[in-house]
Amino acid sequence: MLDASEIVQPVGLTLTLALIVTLILLVIGTPIAWWLCRTRSPLQAPIAAVVSLPLVLPPTVLGFYLLLAFGPNGPGGLLAPLWGARTLAFSFEGLVIASVLYSLPFMVQPLRTAFEALGEEPLEAAATLGAGRWTTFSRVVIPLSRTGYLTGAILTFAHTVGEFGVVLMIGGNIPGKTKLVSMAIYDFVERLEWDKAHILAGGMVLFAFVVITAVMLIDRRVGRVVG
Repeated sequence: MLDASEIVQPVGLTLTLALIVTLILLVIGTPIAWWLCRTRSPLQAPIAAVVSLPLVLPPTVLGFYLLLAFGPNGPGGLLAPLWGARTLAFSFEGLVIASVLYSLPFMVQPLRTAFEALGEEPLEAAATLGAGRWTTFSRVVIPLSRTGYLTGAILTFAHTVGEFGVVLMIGGNIPGKTKLVSMAIYDFVERLEWDKAHILAGGMVLFAFVVITAVMLIDRRVGRVVG
């Protein structure tokens, strides 16, 4: 018998996590991408490599080290008592932090590309008109980089929704707390509950199709504007 809560609860938790992570990365990713775009520091390449590590690292590797860091003997063990816990591992807060790190390049890379595409002319024009750095960034850079922000937000949200390896290592599979869609599908398959697995898996396929289509439409629109 189909229990709607087994479908609705993981979907709601997954969407909540993806939204929180996307909003956090919009704030964190902007200064990182801008710095990587503008700096001439010798640290630029190593820091860019660190930001891009989640693109090539197996999720279980990142999850393993985060599990050590979030455990009672790691830095997470020092932070968790602030809200009455012993560890950040196997908690929603831990999932948020892990997801921010895991999805970081999916926000930073589109923003960096958008910033680099601006060139120097808009910035020089703003400086000529007497605009300060913050005014230039908020009124010139951000509006002209809106496609980068839109692409980054879509990719970050979608990537967070599709997480599995990091979720498995950091969050476990606690219903109502850390059980996301990916873990729910895995559970249904293990229990041979194919109808429930089909509902969530089919939804993920449709979601992925919509995301890819949206990104392609954005790229096509940008190409027309540039052309």
